[in-house]
Amino acid sequence: MDLTIGVDVGGTKIAAAVVDDSGRILDEVRVPTPASDREEVEAGICAAIEQLAARHPVQAVGLAVAGYVDAARSVLRFAPNLAMSERPLRDLIGARVGLHVVVENDANAAAWGEFRFGGGRGAKDVIMITLGTGLGGGIVLDGRLIRGAFGGAGEFGHVRMVPAGRHCGCGQNGCWEQYASGTALVRQARELAAARPKDAERLLELAGGDASLLRGAMVTRAAAEGDPASRQLLAELGRWLGEGIADLADVLDPAAVVIGGGVSAAGDLLLEPARRAFLAALSAAEHRPHLQIVAAQLGNEAGVVGAADLARVP
Repeated sequence: MDLTIGVDVGGTKIAAAVVDDSGRILDEVRVPTPASDREEVEAGICAAIEQLAARHPVQAVGLAVAGYVDAARSVLRFAPNLAMSERPLRDLIGARVGLHVVVENDANAAAWGEFRFGGGRGAKDVIMITLGTGLGGGIVLDGRLIRGAFGGAGEFGHVRMVPAGRHCGCGQNGCWEQYASGTALVRQARELAAARPKDAERLLELAGGDASLLRGAMVTRAAAEGDPASRQLLAELGRWLGEGIADLADVLDPAAVVIGGGVSAAGDLLLEPARRAFLAALSAAEHRPHLQIVAAQLGNEAGVVGAADLARVP
């Protein structure tokens, strides 16, 4: 049995797991991420790997990090939530733990995990879209993870959907994630509560009467209970999601699009509006096969499972 370690390096925690070649997690550890000190982050990564390597005969390590990684899967160019930039993590971590190491963007790792073992299993051409604070993703075409010439492929959230639209943290305006993300959902819910509090009565109740305390999970909960306003908020987000997927279909023509991230917990309350909007926006829809829009299956484990599996890929 071929065992590798996947490590998901987040802004608040480092999650590491031993994963077999069928995508099954055999053992795992979690340690806090001291995000303000890069040397402590690296020490935490090594400590997690060493704990697992002491208990299992592992062959390699895959690191999944939220940030820009070079095409050689070696250097972390920039990480917005960690005190790191231009760090040759492959060589630094590899030298300390004595194992082969690869570094990958976390959304790419999750996409690979879902392609191999989750919602995209069985298809050769898969896109994953993660809806969390922002909108991220990864691309697998003909069974290969697409990184691009410089390692930056799959940054769907910063495709501009609305010229002169909402300002984005990337410096541009009208980016897709300003309309389809957890942040966008919360913003819309708070705006609704401020403008039409009667319509947002259930949401305000869940937030203790304070619209500033509204969270995406509250919208999902209220929608599941049948709250019309919350269902409409998810439907609007789903519309933006589906329209963007139609654009991706014209460029990449995947067989399946897997939707993950925290917002995907809404299930069909999000996915059905997305499917309808996709079909309405797809060019020549009546003359071409239609991709499948499906929910992710691996949840929070997608990153570690995908990173571990990518450590096996040349």
